Amino acid sequence: MYRIFAHRMHGESVWVNLMKTHAGCQASKNACPCRNTEHVINGRRTSSVIERSQVTWTNTETRLARKRRRYRRHFNDVNLSEVARLSSSSSGAPASSLKSKDLDMLIYPDEAECTRVSSTIRKIENAKKVTEMDSTKSLEALWDVKHDEHLGPEYLPEVPEDNIGGLSEHVDPISFHEVESEPVSIVEGEFMDNDSVTHLSLPVSVAVREKLHSEAHGWQNSGSSLEIPQMPEKDQEKPSLHLKKKRKKVHSHKKHTVEKGRKAEIGPKAPHKEALLKARYSKAELAAREESFMQSLLSYVDTCVSCGFLSRGWNALMFYRDRGKRADGHFRISDSRVFEVLLHGYAARRNIAKVEELMRAMSEDGIVQTAQCYAACFECMGRRLERSSLRAGHYPHGSVDAAARKKLRLWASEMSQKGISLNDLFAGTCLLADQRKMVMESILKIDPHFKAVWPPCPEFGYSCRLLQDLNYDKPEVYHSPVSGLFDGEQLKEFTLEQLQTELRDCLEVKSIELREEPNELVLFHREKLAQSHEEWREVILNALSQDLQTLQNRCQRGVIGHRFMNLYPFLASVKKEELVELVLQEIRKLAEGSETFSPSTNQLYRELGSRVMERYQVNWKEKTGILNKVKHLYSKYCDWYANPDGVSLSERQITCTRQAWQCLVNSHQGEGASLNFRERNWPMPVQIGIGKFLYDIILREIRIDINVSRPSNKKSHPLPAFYTLFRSQQQGKMVKEEVKPHPVLARLFRGAASDTLKFPAKCVPMLCPPTPWTTVTSGAYLLTKVDVIRLPQQALLQWNRLANCPTQQLYPALDSLNQLGAVPWQVNKRVLDVVIEVFNTGGSSQLAIPAPPSSFPAQIPLPPLPFKPAESSSQESGQDNEGSLASEKLRQHKHILYLRRKKAEAYSLWCDMLYRLSLANHFRDRVFWLPHNMDFRGRVYPCPPHLNHLGSDVARSLLCFAKGQPLGLKGLDWLKLHLVNLTGLMKRNSIKERMVFAEEMMPKIIDSAENPLTGEMWWAKSDEPWQTLAVCMEINAALKAEGGPEHYVCHFPVHQDGSCNGLQHYAALGRDAAGAASVSMAPSECPQDVYGVVAAMVERERAADAKLGVPVAKILDGFVRRKVIKQTVMTTVYGVTRFGARLQIARQLRDIDEFPKEYVWRASQYLVGKTFGCLREMFTSTKEIQDWFTDCARLISQVCGRSVEWVTPLGLPVVQPYHRVIGPGKRQGSADPLSSGFVFMPYGVVGNHERPNVMKQKNAFPPNFIHSIDSSHMMLTSLWCERKGLTFVSVHDCYWTHPSTVEVMNKICREQFVALHSEPILEDLSSFLVQNYGYPEEDFDDSDDSIVGISKRKLNAVLTKVPKKGDFDLRSVLDSVYFFS
Repeated sequence: MYRIFAHRMHGESVWVNLMKTHAGCQASKNACPCRNTEHVINGRRTSSVIERSQVTWTNTETRLARKRRRYRRHFNDVNLSEVARLSSSSSGAPASSLKSKDLDMLIYPDEAECTRVSSTIRKIENAKKVTEMDSTKSLEALWDVKHDEHLGPEYLPEVPEDNIGGLSEHVDPISFHEVESEPVSIVEGEFMDNDSVTHLSLPVSVAVREKLHSEAHGWQNSGSSLEIPQMPEKDQEKPSLHLKKKRKKVHSHKKHTVEKGRKAEIGPKAPHKEALLKARYSKAELAAREESFMQSLLSYVDTCVSCGFLSRGWNALMFYRDRGKRADGHFRISDSRVFEVLLHGYAARRNIAKVEELMRAMSEDGIVQTAQCYAACFECMGRRLERSSLRAGHYPHGSVDAAARKKLRLWASEMSQKGISLNDLFAGTCLLADQRKMVMESILKIDPHFKAVWPPCPEFGYSCRLLQDLNYDKPEVYHSPVSGLFDGEQLKEFTLEQLQTELRDCLEVKSIELREEPNELVLFHREKLAQSHEEWREVILNALSQDLQTLQNRCQRGVIGHRFMNLYPFLASVKKEELVELVLQEIRKLAEGSETFSPSTNQLYRELGSRVMERYQVNWKEKTGILNKVKHLYSKYCDWYANPDGVSLSERQITCTRQAWQCLVNSHQGEGASLNFRERNWPMPVQIGIGKFLYDIILREIRIDINVSRPSNKKSHPLPAFYTLFRSQQQGKMVKEEVKPHPVLARLFRGAASDTLKFPAKCVPMLCPPTPWTTVTSGAYLLTKVDVIRLPQQALLQWNRLANCPTQQLYPALDSLNQLGAVPWQVNKRVLDVVIEVFNTGGSSQLAIPAPPSSFPAQIPLPPLPFKPAESSSQESGQDNEGSLASEKLRQHKHILYLRRKKAEAYSLWCDMLYRLSLANHFRDRVFWLPHNMDFRGRVYPCPPHLNHLGSDVARSLLCFAKGQPLGLKGLDWLKLHLVNLTGLMKRNSIKERMVFAEEMMPKIIDSAENPLTGEMWWAKSDEPWQTLAVCMEINAALKAEGGPEHYVCHFPVHQDGSCNGLQHYAALGRDAAGAASVSMAPSECPQDVYGVVAAMVERERAADAKLGVPVAKILDGFVRRKVIKQTVMTTVYGVTRFGARLQIARQLRDIDEFPKEYVWRASQYLVGKTFGCLREMFTSTKEIQDWFTDCARLISQVCGRSVEWVTPLGLPVVQPYHRVIGPGKRQGSADPLSSGFVFMPYGVVGNHERPNVMKQKNAFPPNFIHSIDSSHMMLTSLWCERKGLTFVSVHDCYWTHPSTVEVMNKICREQFVALHSEPILEDLSSFLVQNYGYPEEDFDDSDDSIVGISKRKLNAVLTKVPKKGDFDLRSVLDSVYFFS
């Protein structure tokens, strides 16, 4: 069999089988009903699935003759740099769209082997002459070449286009699995299987050797392997002479940016700086490969042990261990956790021989034997002793005990020599299920009086300077957020409901979309859809079983099958029925998706694979006893949470939920499973591979009858229900592959008009209080894993910083998340009913309720074209008409695209509103909680994405506090003031004037509350109409309350918003008196309007230019308004660029009907310059600090080649996750037209080992640092409000509380702002940057005038040059009424 690895430029690969004849298929040459092969017959490709072992081959002599001709003609050179460029692209295009120059491209070229090419050329040339040899000699020659250990990638077999039926102009060298030799790699971007398009990364020499081996001995398949190709560090910096000549030749014929960059990097005249950077990133890439290899091996062995595939885990570990001992650059296994997992696996099987062999292997390899390893040994002996006691009658029991005691004492002696005590087997390990019991039985055999001593509860207090007062100012008791609402037993009932939801990983809710009673057609569609669902379920189950069996058979074929990492254990770790349900949910998601937008296939694979991993994690927790332990502890936590005063958890005083959970975990250390377990996460390539495996079933097996919607047509005509397409993006620079449903399938789902919606468990609120965050790995949902920080997949550096950070340092951030998550919520039913009514009656653009999809025409009408005369009076007039017609056609095309985009946006907004309202209606009579996490800067967000308070005006109006408080004496006034603030009508007026206005509007307020849709609808004219309506209803209810408004129990939150909060922080950092006064930081009678002030300054400049005769200044007369420049002023503090500001201003000018649209761009460019100039004049200190931030970030990323990081005043480590990925063949500045702009680093080279993106690092540092300061202020306010017993919620710089406690919150907010900025924030930042990025003075030489030396000196100078401060008195903030208002 001859197999070609053809490269499709969309992140996939296609196997093409040539010159084959299949037994039983001779009758039909155009199609084959068999499975697991892809045929290329008569220039066409037909796919089918068959067991590989069923393939038989005939006409051996003809096959060998064709091979001889192929080798003779096509052992040609391959342009390695072009290979790398193509292979590094993360998005692709159809093979037919590629050019012939890209023939024979590799997925990943191993440049380290380039240095060994010379010794192989001679043998390759000999192989070209196989025409003079007979078939036996040919095979012998090929066998010799196969066994050459120095085979390089310079000469690769090439296949002529006529041999592949015109399928693809780009083919890769043939790849095969090698028995007793190096394995095929799969860990570049995806873990795949051969049949599901799997091989993504292949070392070149392995590819050729495997190909030659297959020619000599026939094809042997060992399953989809997961190998980390490795290159010796010493070889990475020595490209062969031939490679240099090749690159030089390509550069001379093709002026390409990528080739220029590479030539500069490897040329003899390359700058010293580039050489240093190249060496640094070469070592970093090697380190990243090793790290990724260890992570992949650990997850593979973890999954094998969890599934009971111990032999697979053993064989993989031993193979990679043996290979790592060779002197050819393979990585040595250095992670003891891999051995620990296998040790516990064999301990559960009572296999003492394997346990001892693993311990010996660790000693031989110099791997430290940890307490966890010895715990596994003692567990194994405990299980053997338990079995011997049950079977005491079969053999002498005393002899078993004596041998066991001898072995246990030997292990105890070894532990003692390593400084490990018997108590460490409990205190310093993670024991699951009944492992602790087994270990204890073993210990009691050698020490009958042993009692475990558990470590004390960790330190409760804060180490942060800003929170030292909280360590001493402790309340008598914790103020429970549910006191008076629920007791402990009710919370336990809610807990059981929440656990059921998370175990199902799905919540089904009824849609609020108003539909008529289903007619016969709808019922017919529902019946057909239900039938299709059952058919699909059976088809998916059968295909899944067959594909898994095929994969298992191939993995088990021969000794080689158990050696390599593959997908089978990951897929087998989840029940088939659960996989079927996930696939059915994915089918529904695709069928009901948008017509104009679809995620890329990689994103779909990643999301589906992630859901499979989450199911595995939940099942693993249930299997290992973690679920039972969590249920037991949470039951006690509910008792304390409902009644902190009546339940004592510790002798120490408990002041927050974290401390209560820590006490519970510590007091139950000796019971059940340990909760300090390591999350069983799968590498991203595994998740993508699993998603691809399941999507292959969807695309291959799921079919739809095109006559399914025609009751009169009984003839069945099934077609694939889904297909893929390629969408060009970014003006052809990126091609994205998408999965689309067949139109018949989409119509079937629409016709069925399903009245339910399904949501994953982590996308909906919780029915019980969230588990407190005690570490960065545990918190939020009871079982479902949620990250404490929202980070992209490649941002590993911050995770490492968090893991290495003392836990006590993270307490402020974690406690703030816990405080926000502990607040119970309920739905504002009065507002919800009004919103649903508007939503179901066509929506309202004025009220920001989107119209239904049915309101958009199915066909987009075309604007009429101008009349074209039949005859032109002259050639010139004819040309004018043709030009006019062309421009009108272009206008038509743009108009159609605009309407399509608006339709897609409207549908997306409608779906978002439907989800939000449906969930709100589902929870309308329930109390729920919103667990929180944060982004990398420390800004907090609720985890549920649809129903939360962090959204639009509608989202905020739907929720209110579940626990109400009486309004008291001033609560009603705060409600009125909040109402006026929401209208936006009195922004520049004093509080007294606002209260007068509220009294004048009282009749309209009452009318709005009682007749929201039939009255005057005064509330609809507000800036925030739905929140205004909610306050109107609350005021009306308070006025009608029995006993007066003072006794009315109010659930509605009042907001206090910062006045341009970013500029407030800048003014405080620089002590800028003028800037502080403009953002209401100084006491004043009325609130300051910074936007109006800047607009006045811009208008002054415009008037001066108009007098000088500037045309654009004259055109803008009367149009320099506050609204035009507001967004630009607001986002300047967050790093908006001039181009972005120009877009903002142009958008505002277009919305002014009177402004001439032909001058929009000229006017916006003019206003951007004037606005930026006025801001620099007004906020001098702010711009100086911003420029210093930018310079620091630019030099750090350029000179040091590292990402910018810092620590917030509350101790949270922050790392900017902006990197320019450098992969094989991908360099910065690449102009590859097929590049997606983001290349997934092979082998998981991410985070710690990436080169920073200088532009993003320097532009993002100023706003990110201010965001981190802003989040620190919010967290301080949160912690102090919790200590004072206030209900507190935040939306970044907008703080919420009950009307009766607004004054207390305002006082805390101002005090904590002053305390925060009284710290030397800029000086601390400078010291941190110098310590982490600065260069010691002794490293400099006075005579060193190189670029590197100058850059280092400049870096040191900039990092220490802290901007000077002004004379603004921070304590003025304490008396500023409008600072937060």
